[in-house]
Amino acid sequence: MASWLYNTVFGTGPKNVSVVSSGSSSSTSLLPSEPPPSYEASSSEKKKEQPPRQPLRREPLSLPALTLLRSKRVILASASPRRKQLLQNLHLPNLEIVPSSFAEDLDKSHFTPWEYVLETATQKCQTVYATEIAREDVEEPVLVLAADTVICLTSGEVLEKPSSESHHLAMLQALRDAGTHKVYTAIVAMTPLETAVHPGYAMEHHVEETLVTFDKSVTDDLLLSYVKTREGADKAGGYAIQGLGAILVEKIEGSYDNVVGLPMRATLRLIEKVLSGDDDTNEEGEEEEQVKI
Repeated sequence: MASWLYNTVFGTGPKNVSVVSSGSSSSTSLLPSEPPPSYEASSSEKKKEQPPRQPLRREPLSLPALTLLRSKRVILASASPRRKQLLQNLHLPNLEIVPSSFAEDLDKSHFTPWEYVLETATQKCQTVYATEIAREDVEEPVLVLAADTVICLTSGEVLEKPSSESHHLAMLQALRDAGTHKVYTAIVAMTPLETAVHPGYAMEHHVEETLVTFDKSVTDDLLLSYVKTREGADKAGGYAIQGLGAILVEKIEGSYDNVVGLPMRATLRLIEKVLSGDDDTNEEGEEEEQVKI
């Protein structure tokens, strides 16, 4: 049976078969009457059938706090392009970038890493808030947001941005040899109060922690090659996990965008909290430090 079918299809068998029914017979072709479609025709028909693809329109998050911010001045007190890009995901059309003039020269020996990154972010936020709230040429901002990110080794040493190529290489070697390190990002949000309640503003903060493990098999040659790309020259810890720096990382535990520079889930919660005015004290229950205006 199989050989008969093969011969019929490929040319050595009969092309017709006789069908006998109620004393009459007829001949039926076993082969298709239409020629097979060409590849070119099939491809062109698909192109005609498919309309041109339109860019996907993404609707912004519809939350009361974000709706309010979209009609007001919002200030990011940071020059970091990564933080700006992450914050733009919230679709804030009036977002302004106003880098802080705070020197960021706190004595690390007086703080734990958690305290150090929080105090730095607080000083950055307060500096910009005081300047912007005193301006008379524009309306006051409804929100000032600042952040600071540091890397902390298991020894407790705090790493910020590398100061030279040799320092950059030594920093990455220390991160590799340590295996796992901590990434802390402190976020501070301030908003003016409509009432005359002292001190005239609300301030909230949050510190996010993520564990990052470098691949111990990474060679010094690879680290030096990465240093020479200069990708991590302006980043805490000297690497960019969202770029080539990912080749150095084995795993992370916690928020990925915290390592990039701004944990978005925590940032959104902080924005909602400070705008709601539910809590005028910080996480330890102490009154917030006043801004000197």
